[in-house]
Amino acid sequence: MSILLVTGASRGIGAAIARLAGTRGYDVAVNYLRDEKAAAAVVQAVRAAGRRAVAIQGDMAREADIDRTFATIDKAVGRLTHLVYNAGTTGGNSRVEAVEAKTIRDTMELNVVGALLCAKAAIPRMSKKHGGQGGAMVLISSMGASLGSPGEYVWYAASKGAVDSMTIGLSKELAADGIRVNAVSPGIILTDIHPPGRVERITPSVPMQRAGTPEEIAETVLFLLSDASSYTTGTNIRVAGGR
Repeated sequence: MSILLVTGASRGIGAAIARLAGTRGYDVAVNYLRDEKAAAAVVQAVRAAGRRAVAIQGDMAREADIDRTFATIDKAVGRLTHLVYNAGTTGGNSRVEAVEAKTIRDTMELNVVGALLCAKAAIPRMSKKHGGQGGAMVLISSMGASLGSPGEYVWYAASKGAVDSMTIGLSKELAADGIRVNAVSPGIILTDIHPPGRVERITPSVPMQRAGTPEEIAETVLFLLSDASSYTTGTNIRVAGGR
């Protein structure tokens, strides 16, 4: 049995991952922050594919919410085997001298600390050393980690650089536990994370001359979760149209 938690799964990339996972045989825990109706629609889509699903509200920047989310999965679905850490925020757009310190801290808390705490909670459930069956984690990074996001959100790019380092470290630390850890770095993807006009402004710089879709990211994530990538760990796949 494959039991997957997708954080930030009520919309965009997370929702696409959760829906596709249902069609690929995963039972899915759909974590969301605010949009209960959207999360319920994702749950319904997973159930329509014949798999179990549950929506769990929780702020992945709060340790208590993370603990409650994992405890809910234990009780309502079973022992976790797979994790996708997708919850994240850019914190808005500006040059660094104009950003508030709170925005930087909030971004790091969700994008970095939340990812580490979710991995910390998942390991005892997934690890063969702790009686689990092993499994896979995929952390959603960003091309911003490589490009730096100057003039937009350097702090966000820095947070995703931390995710890239985390992927390497966890993959080596957990390999003997039967847990593979990989990352996916989306480029310009058609979601509402972008402020108005940003996709249109940046798309001409993409070699493929178009933005990507959440479903294209989901396909890559499901590959990394699956046994088709059984000898792949510590890698970061760029899904960015050549950017």
